[in-house]
Amino acid sequence: MNQLLAKARYAVFIPAIASILGALLLMFQGSIAMVTTIIDVVTQGTKLKLTIVEILTAVDAILLGTVLLVIGYGLYELFIDEDLEVPLWLQVQDLDDLKSKLIGVVVAIISVIFVGVFVDTNRASDVISYGVGAGAMVTGLAIFAFATRKEPSEKKQRVKGGAPAA
Repeated sequence: MNQLLAKARYAVFIPAIASILGALLLMFQGSIAMVTTIIDVVTQGTKLKLTIVEILTAVDAILLGTVLLVIGYGLYELFIDEDLEVPLWLQVQDLDDLKSKLIGVVVAIISVIFVGVFVDTNRASDVISYGVGAGAMVTGLAIFAFATRKEPSEKKQRVKGGAPAA
């Protein structure tokens, strides 16, 4: 039974790869949207506010792709291969590391969405509601991160394989 349970962790392989593929797709589409916007501005002289909204939309797709990439790499590293060669900022030791990285990227996405609404003249009446909503979400994420964070000494003990001292 122990061997079966130990092998069950490999079930995370499919969602990890799917997240990475989704990330690549979103980053590709965001990059295409960015290049298309640049071409439109150069050839047609698109208005500034429309350009800002289109660029922020492309950046939003790229950032969401980054979230999926972090999730995919994090799941793979946590469950499949802890020696995966990734940049230091992308290394995940435990679910708390993954949670922290995700919260950071989600806050960036919320900010981009809010700025997009702020500069979009067609949605000017929505600015206050989006601002309050974005502020509430960022505040909630900050409180969640603070309330569930582990002390550095606890993390070191877990990484070394020991249980935290009581």
